[in-house]
Amino acid sequence: MNAPTRYPSFRDFYPFYLSEHQNATSRRLHVIGTSLALGFVLLAVASLNPWWLLVALLQGYAFAWVGHFFFEHNKPATFQYPLYSLMGDWRLWWEVVTRKRAF
Repeated sequence: MNAPTRYPSFRDFYPFYLSEHQNATSRRLHVIGTSLALGFVLLAVASLNPWWLLVALLQGYAFAWVGHFFFEHNKPATFQYPLYSLMGDWRLWWEVVTRKRAF
């Protein structure tokens, strides 16, 4: 078994992240899940109820993992690169929201 690739920076990781998100439906599910997660985080802050943070986390990953398992047919990078993958989700979300990347 080969040792996993180590990326020295997020800049180096992001092209790999994009290669794992080539399916349009998967990308859409990621963006929808990230948007809902943001909404639940805001709800947690507004209501001072931290349970909404758990909801944000669970539903965000649920949307993303459906995209990977049913549309990309690959294993989410979250398992190997949790921080960079989270950063990738937010960068992808930002690029779609700002129309720098197609939805």
